[in-house]
Amino acid sequence: MDVTVAKTAGVCFGVAGAINTVYEACGTRKLCTYGPLIHNKFVTDDLETKGVRVVENLDSVTDETVVIRSHGVPKSVYAELEKRGIPYIDCTCPNVKRIHRLAEKCRVAGRRLIISGERRHPEVLGIQGHSDDCVVVKNLEELREVVSDAGVKYTLAAQTTYSRRDFSAMKTYVSALDLDIIIENTLCGALRESQAEAARLAETVDVMLILGDPESANTENLYRICKQHCKRSYRLESIHNLLLNILCSDDKMGITAGASTPPAITEEAVKFMSELEITSGNQSFEEMLDESIVTLHTGDIVKGKVIQVLPSEVSVNLNYKYEGIIPRGEITDDPLVDISTLLKPGDEIDVFVIRVNDSDGNVSLSKKKLDAQKNFSELEEAFENKAVLPGRIVDQVKGGLIAVIRGMRVFVPSSQISNRYIEDLSVFKGKEFNFNILELDKTKRRIVAGRKELAAIEQNKRRDEFFAEVQIGQKLTGTVSRIAAFGAFVDLGGVDGLIHISELSWGRVRKVSDVLSEGDTVTVTVIDLNKDKGKISLSLKDIDSNPWNNVSVKYPVGGIVEGKVVRIVTFGAFVELEPGIDGLVHISQIAAKHVVKVEDELRVGEIIKVKVTEIDDENKKISLSKREADGVDSAEESPVDDDLNESAEN
Repeated sequence: MDVTVAKTAGVCFGVAGAINTVYEACGTRKLCTYGPLIHNKFVTDDLETKGVRVVENLDSVTDETVVIRSHGVPKSVYAELEKRGIPYIDCTCPNVKRIHRLAEKCRVAGRRLIISGERRHPEVLGIQGHSDDCVVVKNLEELREVVSDAGVKYTLAAQTTYSRRDFSAMKTYVSALDLDIIIENTLCGALRESQAEAARLAETVDVMLILGDPESANTENLYRICKQHCKRSYRLESIHNLLLNILCSDDKMGITAGASTPPAITEEAVKFMSELEITSGNQSFEEMLDESIVTLHTGDIVKGKVIQVLPSEVSVNLNYKYEGIIPRGEITDDPLVDISTLLKPGDEIDVFVIRVNDSDGNVSLSKKKLDAQKNFSELEEAFENKAVLPGRIVDQVKGGLIAVIRGMRVFVPSSQISNRYIEDLSVFKGKEFNFNILELDKTKRRIVAGRKELAAIEQNKRRDEFFAEVQIGQKLTGTVSRIAAFGAFVDLGGVDGLIHISELSWGRVRKVSDVLSEGDTVTVTVIDLNKDKGKISLSLKDIDSNPWNNVSVKYPVGGIVEGKVVRIVTFGAFVELEPGIDGLVHISQIAAKHVVKVEDELRVGEIIKVKVTEIDDENKKISLSKREADGVDSAEESPVDDDLNESAEN
């Protein structure tokens, strides 16, 4: 077997510097690293044997010197180290440091920094911690969504290990935009060369091995690049993960390694491959391959180990000469689920072989087909035992909703999603609930589920808990769930209370919708509770702003005030003195003459002067007289009535 090792394989100068610094320092002082020093567990495990532990926060640091990892950390970590007086060694890669300085410049200049990279990668998290306005994009599609505001100044940069090809596509795109965008090429030069060499090598070999930690972004990029040029590309933590049955004795092999992979791992791989050329016991290399070879056929059920998880597919090692691919649609029917939460590299799983195409080097697999058999049995058992199963609403269809329960699509009729009528079913999409299996047809594999009874039980439980804790006069925050002619219903966390229209405001309210809309968040006061009927009466009025407070001071008996006629009845007219306070002018108090019809003297909306003749605080009633107020005005116009005028004002 012909083996070629890339000249640029292995650790870059930044990583090498960090490793050497820590190995030299650990013999002279007690160290801990803030997060893993590099993305390679062989290195971090070896450092741990030398007493260098990994910490994720500074609270656990005792008498140690903290080593800042090669990926760098947010600015806040440096500030906290200084504040606590903790000694530290900064092993941040110089190329990463350059991006930190760029982030600081953007902050001062008021520019929005766009970083191309992985959001959860420690290098990217560290960069974000040096900027007040930083957006992370994973690909060109995400970039298109964030560079759209002509009023914003942008700077585009990249995670040091980001794909050179992908960043080049981004540069081409933004260069054509009529926006203020500065492009900073922050890709590591050494990594650019290693990626380019890996691509060239992958084009010339039959098998390509990429050595590195599964968490290493650089290793991941190398793997993707090599896969484009050599279908039989494999990412391995070490040569010990290599399965012989993927090889042929006359294969040409290329080997490269990620920037966090120590030289010893690459050297071990070369040595191992060399030894395979020598006989092992009484077997030749070719005989060993023949013994380990696996044959696959459509319809087979086989075991495999997850190699890589992407949003659209999962790669699986099947002990076959080609990797198997499980498309997302053959993993789950739930469009909302992140498949990285279902499968992780290293997981051993059973898969169904859909198709084997040796000419294209593809093996199509399904996990869903096997899961469906198992899950259908679980649903059948739940149906028979009336058991409750959790599920998630994923879609809205005619007549109801679709839920995924135990990985299977299940129909939920609109009448079964709640114990009350819900007009807009879309509010349930993406939410998780418990369900009963109501119907199950084995022949048609039709499954119907519902939660109407469960919803009623849950609501009764919440109501009991609510009545046990709430008190009259207590203020609560809720959401307006429904508007009616007589008031508004408020969801207080699964329990509804009613704000009667009379409790919406101290002033007069003609329509509830003039004050509230569905979805509004409101703070209400509990004014009455009826546990037997399950009724909760609420008020939107603020007790402290009750206009009837000190009403006799604001409107003393005998005083003359202005008001607006707001309602006319057969026996008189109601006059609003201020929002929330109405007084009655009896028909006998409208004028000095006999009044037959109130409408002959007054009209709604008219502003009139009235005299306060009586206040009933307890029943919230005020008696007014327009006749007496008019008499005072007439007296003011006549000099002979000075004494009467003076007594009226007093």
